[in-house]
Amino acid sequence: MNSPEAGASIFARIGEIAYHLPDRTVDNRELAKLYPGWTATKILEKTGVATRHIAATDETAADLAFHAAIKLFGAGVDRAEIDVLIFCTQTPDYFLPSSSCVLQHRLGLRRDCGAFDVGLGCSGFVYCLAVAKGLIESGQATTVLVLTADTYSKLINPLDKSVRTIFSDAAAATVVRSSRANTPSIARCLMGTDGRGADKLIVATGAFREQRTAASGVVEADESGNSRSRDNLFMDGGDVMAFSLREIPPVVERLLRMNGTTLDDIDFMVLHQGSRFMLEAVRRKLGADPAKFVIDLEETGNTVSSTLPIACARLMRQWAQDAPEATVMLVGFGVGYSWGATIARIGPTSVRITDG
Repeated sequence: MNSPEAGASIFARIGEIAYHLPDRTVDNRELAKLYPGWTATKILEKTGVATRHIAATDETAADLAFHAAIKLFGAGVDRAEIDVLIFCTQTPDYFLPSSSCVLQHRLGLRRDCGAFDVGLGCSGFVYCLAVAKGLIESGQATTVLVLTADTYSKLINPLDKSVRTIFSDAAAATVVRSSRANTPSIARCLMGTDGRGADKLIVATGAFREQRTAASGVVEADESGNSRSRDNLFMDGGDVMAFSLREIPPVVERLLRMNGTTLDDIDFMVLHQGSRFMLEAVRRKLGADPAKFVIDLEETGNTVSSTLPIACARLMRQWAQDAPEATVMLVGFGVGYSWGATIARIGPTSVRITDG
């Protein structure tokens, strides 16, 4: 291979990654006490989750993102280098201002640093990578800080086992840097949307389409015994599963074709860590090698937009012992419905992984 200096171009690459988990945890034994007929073992078998991290009452997604970013700075990332801050969340501090502006000030970033929010969920990390890649490869930035964080626990009724057993609060901080290379480090990103599924994973009230009232806060039990109000998070699990099985295998095929590669060239497939049941079903439909297919949510749960960077951070910590770099497929999908996918080279030779 030619050296980067010989005809090299400017490409974006994933740099340092850090993540932060709230201190409080809820394990399956605690949840089993609330749900008759559900044992801790059954919850683990259905979801793949043993422990969830839950934000404190006065702790927001922006707080979690702040701590994740501080871990990056503690690992040697220079905050003065950051040209753009992108904050992906569906649980912002305010309707306005955007939480990214608040974080810019809290983190002590430059005043000529751009900052904006992205209101996406499970697909959000790939969308942010696509934006960061565009900013860097068009010459508008050299270093982009991508923060992902959500506190879905604040939206969930405690007696709704369909979602409480799955979701967890967390944040991740990922630096995307410019580098001179002969080939892209982050491949072309594939994105898609099917808004017909907007009501299948939703908090119906609280904004301006439907404001909260005394009536919207009335809790009712559904036919499966899950209790919630219209003010709480609702997920149609069956439809979400059908969407995942219908859309994601073709997305993977199109991504490979678009980038002129095959599954044999991929070291690891990191899909949104929604639940183990869903991931196993998608893996079987893809015919993917289990050794390459990452399922890692037992200790962290479904952290929405942060599942991909957290899984990558944990994966690279193990991979560092074996090889300098891995080719990783990243596929985020869910609420919206929305999806995003790309292929990236990630390696500990250029990445300092910081534990949660």
